[in-house]
Amino acid sequence: MKRFYKYIFICSIFALMSSCDKDFAVVNTNPYALTNVNAGLLFSNAQRLTHAGSWEGEQTIVQQFVNAYNTGATAGFNFNEDNNNFNVPRWNDSYNGPVKLLEQIIQLTKADPTKANLYNQARIWKSFIFMTLVDTYGDVPYSQAGKAYLEAIFYPKYDKDEVIYESLYNEIKAATAALDASKDFVKEDMFFGKAANTTEQVAKWKKLGYSLMLRLGMRYSKIDETKAKNIVQEAYNGGLIQTNADNVYLVYNSIYNNPLNNGPRATNPYFYYLAEPFVNQLKTTADPRMKYVCGKYADPNQVLALTPDTTAAIQFGFPVGYDQTSVLKYPDYKGTKGTGQNYSQLNYTVFGSAVAPIFYITNAQTKLLLAEAAFRGWLSGVSGALTPKEYYEAGIKASFDEYALYPTNPVISATLQNSYISRTNVAYNAAKALELINTQYWIASLGNGAESFANFRRSGFPTLNPNKYNNNLQNGFTRRMAYPNEESARNNANYQEAVTSLGGADNLSTRIFWDK
Repeated sequence: MKRFYKYIFICSIFALMSSCDKDFAVVNTNPYALTNVNAGLLFSNAQRLTHAGSWEGEQTIVQQFVNAYNTGATAGFNFNEDNNNFNVPRWNDSYNGPVKLLEQIIQLTKADPTKANLYNQARIWKSFIFMTLVDTYGDVPYSQAGKAYLEAIFYPKYDKDEVIYESLYNEIKAATAALDASKDFVKEDMFFGKAANTTEQVAKWKKLGYSLMLRLGMRYSKIDETKAKNIVQEAYNGGLIQTNADNVYLVYNSIYNNPLNNGPRATNPYFYYLAEPFVNQLKTTADPRMKYVCGKYADPNQVLALTPDTTAAIQFGFPVGYDQTSVLKYPDYKGTKGTGQNYSQLNYTVFGSAVAPIFYITNAQTKLLLAEAAFRGWLSGVSGALTPKEYYEAGIKASFDEYALYPTNPVISATLQNSYISRTNVAYNAAKALELINTQYWIASLGNGAESFANFRRSGFPTLNPNKYNNNLQNGFTRRMAYPNEESARNNANYQEAVTSLGGADNLSTRIFWDK
């Protein structure tokens, strides 16, 4: 009898185990876990996370902005120092954000005909991200980037900068041509997701793609004019951004703030000032954009609580190559004010606002690039092309009109616009065309430091004097940002190969391939 009961007990155990095993997957499955990913939402996030730059990065290099205080940790491009704190943000924010997301989107959608437009939009925006990475660093991980999860590539190799550019050209060309108004509408698109229909959205993205191609083509102007001309003409014939309604930009609100402006607004605002060359340019030309960009505060450390004084006559930029101590010996030193210095800061109610938009590719930039292309003769005989003067003036006016999207919705009247472009030191002049065009590009790209920096290196304008705080750059300019320190520590073999490929040291003076 005992054996019988023992037998029954053992059978019961096995039956229970079998029952548990049968329901194991159901019982142990998280009902709230994601089982698939919405590639459209990944795309929204990739756009949102696109690195906006840093006022202490490219804008400081091209002398639009400066941190005037040397506290050791704050010493970077303002004092010709190779400081990892200022080199690393674009790298980390790009590779840890949009690059991974865009690579995932491309893998999820490339074989899905119902997501054809999303697939090609992701390819175009990925090209934008990598173009800025190459422009910033030179050789970067490209073909193996963003594949840690997909292919377990944790230490990607670096691709040659000029090879990446060739790939970007092909990607932009193919992806832009493949956009199809009969295919999917991408409602998650943060740039043009509010378009009336797919036809309108696709038309906007085609203009974005070809305008990015124009920008890429112009990068070759110093090293291969024939190639530059051919790409520019191809982009022009494809169809470029035509009006400000085609601008590529992001908007912000009180919950999700403008990440570029968060820096100088957040900690020690009295450290941060507009740079003398930039303020002088606006002031000497009576630029009507000036009062929306510049402001003086009774206390430079209370900028968020005070109303800026935008009177043009009292605006002065902090001199380049000085800090809070050495500026005391500056011949035209303006003295202190409140907690900080008696110099112009951002107008934090308009351009420096937490809810100001960030522009990536604009009608103003596109028109000014076309002005240079037309001046160089690259649009001769091209149907519908305007004169350099017409493009130049249209680019300036387009930049003025962007300000209507900033807080307080400032409108610069046609009268003010026409008065400005007729001023002697602004009016189009063929003898100074390249300087005039690219100086206006510098102004129009104030909120897009990567583009200001790239175009300054490419064109050589505006005419700026090197920062002489020290001789770290041998009386020259920063030509690239150095790689993050972590790369030399964790990805050393690929890092060393990249440094050798650059043809110079991993420092601020080494030039990338198109900057000869």
